[in-house]
Amino acid sequence: MKRNLKDYAILALKGVGMGAADVVPGVSGGTIAFIVGIYEELINSIKSININSLRLLLTFKIGAFWKAVNANFLICVLSGILVSIFSLAKLITYLLDTHPVAVWSFFFGLILASIWSVSKRIKKFSWSRWLSFAIGAVAAYFITVATPAKTPDDLWFIFLCGSIAICAMILPGISGSFILLLFGKYIYIMDAVKTFNIKVILVFALGATIGIISFSNVLSWLLNKYHDITVAILTGFMFGSLNKVWPWKEVVEYYIDRHGVQKPLVEVNTLPYGGVVQAIILALIGFGIVIALEKISDNNSSKQLSK
Repeated sequence: MKRNLKDYAILALKGVGMGAADVVPGVSGGTIAFIVGIYEELINSIKSININSLRLLLTFKIGAFWKAVNANFLICVLSGILVSIFSLAKLITYLLDTHPVAVWSFFFGLILASIWSVSKRIKKFSWSRWLSFAIGAVAAYFITVATPAKTPDDLWFIFLCGSIAICAMILPGISGSFILLLFGKYIYIMDAVKTFNIKVILVFALGATIGIISFSNVLSWLLNKYHDITVAILTGFMFGSLNKVWPWKEVVEYYIDRHGVQKPLVEVNTLPYGGVVQAIILALIGFGIVIALEKISDNNSSKQLSK
């Protein structure tokens, strides 16, 4: 696909949106990628980083390697994700601590609209699609009610967390941040990002790189062979994940982090107990942003096809 400078700038902004979502435990960057119309290109581009393309790089056929892995696309999206994570990590974690109902309400509306948006990509609904949707929804729900674990800070475990969490980051619905929360490493990784703990960041990034290249091959194959069923499962994942982003929660168990600060460990959803009007407004804003992004993405796709 031929792109100009403006197109690449838009790709970087889409990456920023993905990065912002990935910071929140319960919202997936894959959801944003689906909304803005770059999901399948992202999966196929990551998948293209394989033995054949690496052979081109090792034999100094840089131009061929660059084209084979769709490097312009990947660099723009990845740059946006990294800029967003490093610049928004402090802000989003602060807002989750100080205004949780507002933040969760916004993302609840965003995911609700995403379910509607992504489901339209299923060409024809049938019993197998509905069953796939149900399987995805049930799986996501049970993941969201799993109790976070207390785990070691050893580098081998950080590597493992990176390799598994990145798979969730590219799955619409369940976020990598939430997987880190289940592994008891969300705060630990966020602290590493905020304090530029290079050792932890590099080990986590290495695990993420290996995990995403491996998983993207599986996901790409599923999308090519069983597109509608795969999209139905992914849509179900998003529906099931709504349990995690319900705005009103009650903490039933705490833990003490390595700084001696008490943090929520286990939360359960409750009936609305305050800020209902604000929550509805923010949910509608989140819903509206998805619809707007979808229209912008559709318009850009139409322009690309007409060129």
